[in-house]
Amino acid sequence: MARGPDGQGGGAGFSLADQLFNAETVGDLAREHAILPGFDADAFQARAVAGLATRGLLERLDWLADCLTPYLPEDFPAMADALEAAMPPPLDPALEDDDFGRFIHALPGILAVRHGLDDHRDRALDLLHAATRRFSMEFYIRPFLDRWPDATLARLHLWAQDDNYHVRRLVSEGTRPRLPWARAVRLAPDQTLPLLDALYADPTRYVTRSVANHLNDLSKTSPDAVLARLGKWREQGQQDTAELGWMTRHALRTRVKDGHPGSLRFLGFDPDAPVACSVALTGPARIGGTLDFRVTLDSAQALPVVVDYVLETPTPAGAMRRKVFKLKQTRLDAGGTLMLTKSHRLKAGASTFTLLAGAGRLTIQVNGVARAACDLTLSV
Repeated sequence: MARGPDGQGGGAGFSLADQLFNAETVGDLAREHAILPGFDADAFQARAVAGLATRGLLERLDWLADCLTPYLPEDFPAMADALEAAMPPPLDPALEDDDFGRFIHALPGILAVRHGLDDHRDRALDLLHAATRRFSMEFYIRPFLDRWPDATLARLHLWAQDDNYHVRRLVSEGTRPRLPWARAVRLAPDQTLPLLDALYADPTRYVTRSVANHLNDLSKTSPDAVLARLGKWREQGQQDTAELGWMTRHALRTRVKDGHPGSLRFLGFDPDAPVACSVALTGPARIGGTLDFRVTLDSAQALPVVVDYVLETPTPAGAMRRKVFKLKQTRLDAGGTLMLTKSHRLKAGASTFTLLAGAGRLTIQVNGVARAACDLTLSV
């Protein structure tokens, strides 16, 4: 489940912030920095833990950086040396996916921005290079892209060839147009797409997923540029066909939900395909229960289809909230009939939004085009 920067989510009483920052994790941080001259591990831990309760997730990172700073040299190059000396071993370079690291190891990134951004750019970037092998520096490279775009992009071009896949992923993830929780970066597609050219054929899924997410972000404003790049990569044939196919579907997922004709055609789905479609509810729509429905598809031709459903529900302001969900990607037989059923959970008290009783609507999209719809009534 996605969680906001306050660290809440995952059910009543759950706090991601408490899971990530507590006496145990702060104790680990204290032990790692015990090599610093004059470092008082007990005093650091006591002060740091005492200040956690009133702070959210990102605020706790800043607070831990505040607590660590008095034990570090004021001169930034010396500070960076001390931070690197206290770093734990790098994450396992033999792994290929989802080895994100521990949030407590974000502190070098915070301090690089605070103390190195303006006057010690190159040493600060060196620090981020070392730190991202322990925890992703995707948040902390972005201020450097804003302050020093040319120099930082030049460094990222070098890092795109790095032996460590965490460093290579940072090149894509750190330049994403819409990185969750992070500050925006003012980069044009022609500045970031050359970086992705160096990464799309990467053998590591952790990197290629980031490339696909980057393209998905970019597709919301520059879909033609994304399609052109995907077409170029398809022609070059440097990435495994199955992996590039997965990347392409992942990169275009938002545009497919939006019914973007060019994206659908690129994936082999014809928005103008002659498909007959009907939808029917098969039960009441109760909040806390499910929305059950049946979709019937008919086609005189054999053709591939991607089927989505759009659920519109009332909001407290009296408007309608619209959300698109995946239903099925399949192939219709010529002259055949395909029946699909779905039981959509209508969760009560969700942390991201609250369902309200009232009139709603269910629409079925086939290859991005609305083909059938029915009204519904949400009840409690």
